[in-house]
Amino acid sequence: MNDPLGDMLARIRNSQMRGKSQVRTPASKLRAWVLDVLKDEGYIRGYEAGTGADGHPELVIDLKYFEGTPVIRELKRVSTPGRRVYMSVRDIPQVRQGLGVSIVSTPKGVMSDAAARAAHVGGEVLCTVF
Repeated sequence: MNDPLGDMLARIRNSQMRGKSQVRTPASKLRAWVLDVLKDEGYIRGYEAGTGADGHPELVIDLKYFEGTPVIRELKRVSTPGRRVYMSVRDIPQVRQGLGVSIVSTPKGVMSDAAARAAHVGGEVLCTVF
């Protein structure tokens, strides 16, 4: 797999289109950090670390719905393995005039765009959520 984070985002999108309550994805630290931001911002109910049927570690993500529609309307990967996107703190984009969230990997950890601006750090823009 070339893009593990992109794979997780695609699994979340596909599961929400099908109306699933949970989705499983292979575990990694980066995926867990991104899920922490999604949970803090209120886009998912939470997640648990577990072990799959094959014995490999995996994350079980509890998806969130409001009146039958998914809370996450749009989930886009910005920085890919073939094209990394780095931005200074001044250039971090606002998603839908601040209604959405950009998830940024900074030297101080993975955080939302608002937290990166407050900490005055830039970094790699991983994805945007609305």
